[in-house]
Amino acid sequence: MKKKNISILKGQVIKNKMQKSIVVSVKKLMRHPIYGKFIRKTTKLHVHDELNVSKIGDIVEIQSCRPIAKTKSWKLKKINKKNV
Repeated sequence: MKKKNISILKGQVIKNKMQKSIVVSVKKLMRHPIYGKFIRKTTKLHVHDELNVSKIGDIVEIQSCRPIAKTKSWKLKKINKKNV
């Protein structure tokens, strides 16, 4: 049997206008391979939110899953911090 590679990331919800879907911005800090300077990179991921519970500004934890739609292959694991 193959072992599944499940990734877990943290990010902030930036869009929630779709039904059962949100867009999460994941920020990471990486070092440039030649110059050594640290660079901030941002990735937008489409995430499946079955119950439509997350709002804009929430800090959420997401995990990888099988492809649900053309661009959606992540699902909401839990909400770490609610935006007030």
